Amino acid sequence: MPTIYQTLRTDHDRHRDLLSKLARTQGDSADRRKLWQTFYFDVSAHAAAEELSFYSKLISESEGQPEGRHSVAEHHELEEMIQGLHEMEFRSPGWLARFKSLKGRYEHHIEEEGEDIFGEAKEVIGADPNGQIAAEFVMLKTQERSKVDEKAGQAIED
Repeated sequence: MPTIYQTLRTDHDRHRDLLSKLARTQGDSADRRKLWQTFYFDVSAHAAAEELSFYSKLISESEGQPEGRHSVAEHHELEEMIQGLHEMEFRSPGWLARFKSLKGRYEHHIEEEGEDIFGEAKEVIGADPNGQIAAEFVMLKTQERSKVDEKAGQAIED
């Protein structure tokens, strides 16, 4: 099993790719809708699972609290930006400008995690050699995604 650090980097790479593809879309296109939906739901599940499996462990140790709290606060800022974009019309002139702002902030966040947070976390909570934290993350992400899918299904029924 990969470590939590490898697992999160894989997700981050996928998110970076989705953001790059989204930046090349225009208006209210089928491509933009599909890519946004994929990004929106995956990032939501990723952030929730990351906070529960990874950041909770980092924050539980006093040495990890500053970095962990900073990242969780960034998660909440990004969540607000993502939700605001999700509620906008794709054809709105402001959508792409707001998206580019989100893209920059998100890429900064995942770069900071990879360069700073992961190094600190390896010292505080360990390297996750058996992939136990990674397995917990994957399980929680799957559960979070199921909740999101269930809510989306209920919204369609209403």
